[in-house]
Amino acid sequence: MGAREFSVLFGVILIVVMLIIPLPTFVLDILIITNIALALVIILVSMNTREPLEFSIFPTLLLLVTLFRLGLNVSTTRSILGDAEAGNVINTFGNFVVGGSPLVGFVVFLILIIIQFVVIVKGAERVSEVGARFTLDAMPGKQMSIDADLNAGMISEHQAKDRREKIENEADFYGSMDGASKFVKGDAIAGIVIVIINLIFGLVIGMVEHGMGLSDAANTYTLLTVGDGLVSQIPALLVSTATGIVVTRAASEGNLSQDVTSQLFAFPKMLYIAAAAIFLLGLFTPITLLLTSAIAISLAALGYFMSQAEQNQIKEDQEPEDEPEEDDMKSPENVVNLLTIDPIEFEFGYGLIPLADTNQGGDLLDRVVMIRRQLALELGMVVPVIRIRDNIQLQPNEYVIKMRGNDVATGELLLDHYMAMSPGVEDESITGIETTEPAFGLPALWIGEEMKEQAELAGYTVVDPPSVVSTHLTEVIKAHAHELLGREETKQLVDHLKETYPSLVEEVTPNPLALGEIQKVLSNLLKEKVSIRNLPTIFETLAEYGALTKDMTLVTEYVRQSLSRQITKQYSVPGEPLYVVTMSSQAEQKVAEAVQQTEHGNFLAMNPDDSQKLVETIGQEAERLSEMGQTPILLCSPAVRMYIYQLIERFFPQVPVLSYNELEPNVEVQSVGVVNPE
Repeated sequence: MGAREFSVLFGVILIVVMLIIPLPTFVLDILIITNIALALVIILVSMNTREPLEFSIFPTLLLLVTLFRLGLNVSTTRSILGDAEAGNVINTFGNFVVGGSPLVGFVVFLILIIIQFVVIVKGAERVSEVGARFTLDAMPGKQMSIDADLNAGMISEHQAKDRREKIENEADFYGSMDGASKFVKGDAIAGIVIVIINLIFGLVIGMVEHGMGLSDAANTYTLLTVGDGLVSQIPALLVSTATGIVVTRAASEGNLSQDVTSQLFAFPKMLYIAAAAIFLLGLFTPITLLLTSAIAISLAALGYFMSQAEQNQIKEDQEPEDEPEEDDMKSPENVVNLLTIDPIEFEFGYGLIPLADTNQGGDLLDRVVMIRRQLALELGMVVPVIRIRDNIQLQPNEYVIKMRGNDVATGELLLDHYMAMSPGVEDESITGIETTEPAFGLPALWIGEEMKEQAELAGYTVVDPPSVVSTHLTEVIKAHAHELLGREETKQLVDHLKETYPSLVEEVTPNPLALGEIQKVLSNLLKEKVSIRNLPTIFETLAEYGALTKDMTLVTEYVRQSLSRQITKQYSVPGEPLYVVTMSSQAEQKVAEAVQQTEHGNFLAMNPDDSQKLVETIGQEAERLSEMGQTPILLCSPAVRMYIYQLIERFFPQVPVLSYNELEPNVEVQSVGVVNPE
């Protein structure tokens, strides 16, 4: 647990201590000054927040501050009634602030109560109530607006998600604030009751237990009670004012300790102002200067450290720039460039810098060039440029692969080791650091140079760290190739094809198929690991079937059948049979009956129990085929192939689903299992 979390927990425990254990007067002085300082920080922060979410923890913080103030009232009341003494701060407020006149002090106290209770609390309560109702009423319209922007392509799915979360958080805040305003109202009422109790019982205790006369008891306990009321109600008034200011803040997702410390101290400069105010309070009043100076120095030091931490974080987040010119910094293009997201990024910790540093023998850049060439031959698409950079926020030996700004894979390398993967029979003499091969998830060991030769003789597959990361990067790009193929990339492929097949391209696009529809077909092929390098054959099929249907999933099935020779070669070995798992006629019939036809296309609407049984049966047969050392392949009829793939892709993405029409007649197919969930 960090210092921030512990500080909040310590504050809650302190409240319980104040309610139970009598505290010395000097401790009460510290807590009273702390209460005033905390109220100052809260109102200053509430006045400087620019957006609601910057102080979203305020409703819960309001409860804690109110409870702290009431606990402090209990402690001061115990000290006033028990010892006729409540510390230097309360004596100062009772004598110096109100001039030693109990009547003046009582009038000032009543004025503070009226301002807080009648004006601020009632107003904030009303605003919170109306805000909660209007926010809830406006939520459907705001959600529809987000959906409309998303469908129009004006925002991305990630932006839409963020906007929906913001709307929900604002609604949560108004509901919380509507209830939190009752805390302030109850605090004002409790202040009045505590003052009345201190006055009445103070007179009784002073005359009965301490032997005071009526005049002495009234003077002593009235001044102490008024002083206690003033030091309690002034912070309460500040917090009540902050309640009205922060009434439009929204709730957040962080825990209480993180939100209080990160949001309450989000403006370090405000801590300097609060520190100066506390220092002047001790300088121009009889309050102990040592006490106020200590608290003021603490606030100023906290503000300094928070400012330094904020500046360090800003420096870490900023990318180093090579001598930026002032004119470029002022130009709008400089801001627009920040919106660019790299299609593929490879980030690594500082411990892996030798991988990319050619001066240290690193050949990662050359390997990336070879990866792009290899994938162009295998997938038939031009893989975007891979951005390679170091990231000090990662662990030294950690690397991350990102697609369009989002993490899709991660791994860890030991540059002075080799990765050894077992052939299936473990050799106990081969020892090392246990790990997992990142590309295929196989168990492996990191071994030293001295054990490399022994591991190779034992049949282990031994690879160096650059080969490990190259294989991982290649497999990740293959798995996400359909995400990298956008409309712009599709246009490049079409333009390249048009140079040699102009008539074919003109027959396909822009009529009958738009560029987005062609991209959908190519993306469907890549998603199932089918290369799109044979674009002429693909476009021949698109020209034939593109005008017949607008269901691009169905068009993809026709394209797959036209690529039967390529698909057969991809999964079969010449001279050897192709081992597959077939679907029973009953299972295929059940799938076919569950297909729903709509004007936007067909989809599978199978009973959940039936679909679960079917998926489990396919999984069992695929596992059995894997145990035989064969690649699990599911073979079915063309009519249901795409629906079966849609059903199992989430559970078994590595299991290819083929139809009979996608295999060449000359290949020998051998069924080693039948999927029959009955």
